[in-house]
Amino acid sequence: MSLAPFTLRGHNPDVLTCIANLSNDEVFTPPEFANRMLDTLTTAWADANDGADIWANPDVTFLDPFTKSGVFLREIVRRLTDGLVLAIPDLDQRVDHILTHQVFGIGITQLTALLARRSVYCSRFANGPHSIARSFTTEDGNIWFERTEHTWGGGKREFRSDPLTSEEVIVHTNRKCIYCGAGEDDYARGDDLETHAYAFIHTDDIKARMAELFGDNMQFDVIIGNPPYQLSDGGYGTSAAPIYQSFVEKALGLDPRFAVFVTPSRWFAGGKGLDEYRKKMLSDHRMHDIVDYPKLYEAFPGVKIRGGVSYFLWDREYDGPCTIQTMWDGEPLGAPVARYLDAYDVLVRRNEAVPILEKVRARQEPTLDSRVSSRKPFGLATNFRGSTSPSRMVAPVKLFANQRVDWIERGDLPSNRDWVDDWKVLMTRVQGTSAAVETKFLSKPIIAGPGTACTETYLVAGRFDTEEEATRYAAYLRTRFVRFLVSLRKGTQDAARNVYAFVPDLPLDRDWTDALLYERYGLTDDEIAFIESQVAPHDDALFDEDGADDSDE
Repeated sequence: MSLAPFTLRGHNPDVLTCIANLSNDEVFTPPEFANRMLDTLTTAWADANDGADIWANPDVTFLDPFTKSGVFLREIVRRLTDGLVLAIPDLDQRVDHILTHQVFGIGITQLTALLARRSVYCSRFANGPHSIARSFTTEDGNIWFERTEHTWGGGKREFRSDPLTSEEVIVHTNRKCIYCGAGEDDYARGDDLETHAYAFIHTDDIKARMAELFGDNMQFDVIIGNPPYQLSDGGYGTSAAPIYQSFVEKALGLDPRFAVFVTPSRWFAGGKGLDEYRKKMLSDHRMHDIVDYPKLYEAFPGVKIRGGVSYFLWDREYDGPCTIQTMWDGEPLGAPVARYLDAYDVLVRRNEAVPILEKVRARQEPTLDSRVSSRKPFGLATNFRGSTSPSRMVAPVKLFANQRVDWIERGDLPSNRDWVDDWKVLMTRVQGTSAAVETKFLSKPIIAGPGTACTETYLVAGRFDTEEEATRYAAYLRTRFVRFLVSLRKGTQDAARNVYAFVPDLPLDRDWTDALLYERYGLTDDEIAFIESQVAPHDDALFDEDGADDSDE
């Protein structure tokens, strides 16, 4: 066996552990995390192929369709180099075969394509003198990148006067890309900057696009990677829309034998524009494994991804329950459990929570999502500012706003004026902090008497005829039991009406406490301990009086 003038064994420190992320949208995967995903693939391949070693197979093809640092491809090459030693004894020939026939990638930007080639080929030019591949005739090799443009559509058609000629011209504003939803104002930036129009998802026919890039007969056995997470969609403020689901759907459309992807976990229960994606993924019984990292910063140190991240393995030939494993501080938290993901309309993350929820649902009681209002209960946005004083108003209404109390004329409320005279319980629509773990899940309730309203900062969680009912309802919302059930549907800071869909709407004929609720649903000591390990008590003040937020510390 000949010796090559290079080594595929990483030096210490691994350079790919030292590269800072470009943004929270395009997150580099740590090598250790990439190898965990590859370990899961190794096991799945062996289980599906009578114990065969995927790394000893010279015919298996791999694609990272959104390669950034090249870490997945590099680690695949490393494993194949060891695994194919008997099939291809000569090291030079073995490496050349792997790089030219088995490992493929698509760069997401010009910079990341160069970085990936440097990681995989040891040269930014695949056919350069320093490349460890000997058979490439192009600079790209099998890691492709070409600048792609967005395709703008929609928007508003306006007539404007040309400042030089005074002629009336037609312009389009607020357009978005028809493929990824990117806002034109943010991403139509000229030829000198990256477009972030990712080629893999800017196509109507993904199979034709792959044939164009890699040949008509290319069928990838394994597609693996970490897609870009979001793009600005041109909405209010810093609005951003997730795009990772588009990459996953395109990849699965290529019909690989296995697919392994790491993405934010917010698709489990929420996320902007993710409802159809969640429905599709939960009903897909080819989902074989999910490994979940709910703790902030654990998977990707220094990168704030609210709701944590997870990776999944999809198996084309599988039809059954998905095995779910939660990780915490690098260790498995509890035993993995195989369960069908579509038991509910959201994915209940923690296996320990499922039997508790089943006991609650078994009573078939109505739930609070039918009682809680939608956003903007009185039609007023969060940034609405009322008057500081009710003086000289004909019909003043006390207005609970963002960390303040204003006043507004009753006749100026856009909607639900008849609610003003009710006793109301208000809950903030956003609850959460930058802490690694959320423990409160809901703010403390505000009891708002007759003559009150609120902005979009709050939801009207319930309306009542008497103060006693409102007080009992607010106390119920404070319980750990209720907030635990909310947590099962709340993957981010957003606490919209749907997060209350597992919470029973109980009669307010008593003061509900955690002890009474645990007894009502027959919870075991272990189940009670689990709830109380996940949900922290609120402080002694029963309710918020002025809209101050009670956040996690």
